[in-house]
Amino acid sequence: MNYTIVGDSDNPIVRIELQEDEQVKIENGSMVYLQNVEIVGKTNSKSKGLGGLVRAAARSLASGESVFITIARGLKNQSQIGIAPAIPGKVSCLKVDAMHQYRLNTGAFLASDDQVDYLIKKQDLGKAVFGGTGGLFVMETEGVGDILINAFGDLIELEVSDDMPLTIDNEHVVAWDSNLDYAIRVASGTFGFTTGEGLVNEFHGNGKVWIQTRNIHNLADRIRPYIPTKS
Repeated sequence: MNYTIVGDSDNPIVRIELQEDEQVKIENGSMVYLQNVEIVGKTNSKSKGLGGLVRAAARSLASGESVFITIARGLKNQSQIGIAPAIPGKVSCLKVDAMHQYRLNTGAFLASDDQVDYLIKKQDLGKAVFGGTGGLFVMETEGVGDILINAFGDLIELEVSDDMPLTIDNEHVVAWDSNLDYAIRVASGTFGFTTGEGLVNEFHGNGKVWIQTRNIHNLADRIRPYIPTKS
């Protein structure tokens, strides 16, 4: 995928250049502008027809992702499409190949090469009850190519090793290497009431985790008192 990230790091636009008949997948509703590009909305499933729609709806309920995904196709060489995430923050690229696959938290996907897809993987019951990555399921990449992810705030890459496990607030996890093992637990006390923290993800193994520097639920809690309500 031939792309350029333009604008400031807090509010970027991703400019993707497409050759004739080249296709990319973009998050539904992320298109900002296009030149000689055709966009088509499709159900977010490999299956076609009613069965594909049902599976896409199931994926949406399971993971929080869109029922539909947009396919952008170049109509001639050097076509161009600009896309942007729904929330302000950094955009980064992960290289997907036989040695590197990833799991994504809800809302992390922005765009990918047409040869990259993601599956819905079932989690164990403990992770489903406490996780913020889609309830009973989590998204996992497959294929070969580039995938663009976005964050609320900055996007930071952290290392995990056998002798250095990593604990991260559940709301700050964006993506992680699929080979990492992880568990979700209460930070401390009774659901974090004594420290103000809630649930955390604990990663073990050898790999990387990408985190966002801001928590959108904390922001929502801060501004909620200022939102007018019906009398």
